[in-house]
Amino acid sequence: MSYNHGKEERRWKRWKLAEEKVLRACSMDENTIEQLRLWDRAMFNSDRRFYEKLQDTGTYLDSVAGSEAPTEIYTVEDLLNDIENAELLKALLMVDKLTLQITLLKMNGYSANEIAILIHLSTDAIYKRIAVLKKKLKKFQG
Repeated sequence: MSYNHGKEERRWKRWKLAEEKVLRACSMDENTIEQLRLWDRAMFNSDRRFYEKLQDTGTYLDSVAGSEAPTEIYTVEDLLNDIENAELLKALLMVDKLTLQITLLKMNGYSANEIAILIHLSTDAIYKRIAVLKKKLKKFQG
């Protein structure tokens, strides 16, 4: 549940009136009671600012638990196992392993220059293989 200012203020006022009644019964002077009221009000406002910005833990946990973390793909086999579309899988199985390795490295954030160094191909060859793969997979783009 989120913070309800009106409800909390009514609760605070009821509590404060009961406290002041006890203080007056103990014959405390009005000046001290007023100082306590101001101090308690400042504390209430401080708490209000905090709780208005606080996100409900249950809602936060539900949103985090609801969003499934993507699985890490480290190998070409993991990449192929993660594909659910049968036609796309069939098309990727027809592609050579080197192009799939390039695709995997690209998905993991490597630049074309870094891939070229790792695979011992030119940067242009990397771009060409990616372009050919994109052309083959164009029909799967939604």
